[in-house]
Amino acid sequence: MLSAIGLIELTSIAKGYEVADRMLKTADVDIVFNRSICPGKFMVMVGGDVDAVTSSVEAGLEMGGQTVVDDLIIPNVHPDVFPAISGTNIIESPDALGIIETFSVASIIEAADAAVKAANIQLIEIHLAMAIGGKGYVTLTGDVAAVTAAVEAGVEYIKAKGILVSKVVIPHPRKEILRDKI
Repeated sequence: MLSAIGLIELTSIAKGYEVADRMLKTADVDIVFNRSICPGKFMVMVGGDVDAVTSSVEAGLEMGGQTVVDDLIIPNVHPDVFPAISGTNIIESPDALGIIETFSVASIIEAADAAVKAANIQLIEIHLAMAIGGKGYVTLTGDVAAVTAAVEAGVEYIKAKGILVSKVVIPHPRKEILRDKI
């Protein structure tokens, strides 16, 4: 299991490949993602120990320069984040539904990690930029109080970046809106 992750989101696909190469050559990290995302952006996510991820991201940021949209380093990433990114979480019986939507991939991963660490909730899915104009969103479930606390914690963590699109808590959603996840 990865103890830390780092991500750089860029406006240039070509520069993204160059940044990924620099990140891998700088420290002993593993590539988690290295791909283009909508709308013509690129993301590089690496994992490893905290010091290696920090060095790798710092080198990538220097190389990325003006093409960097957003970045993150999460030292102790919650283990539920990866299944939510891959969309493999199946929820047995959803209660309240929380949604946080942002303008960047990095910020939605940070929000999801903060949310799942703040309250007794389950991450349903972390959607990363594909087919939604480069935005990201996380869906989560639990009891109403926990979902409300988790959404607020996620929003609080990223609000200084100024890239929150919206946040919603739906107390008892109709099951049809979560058909693919239950």
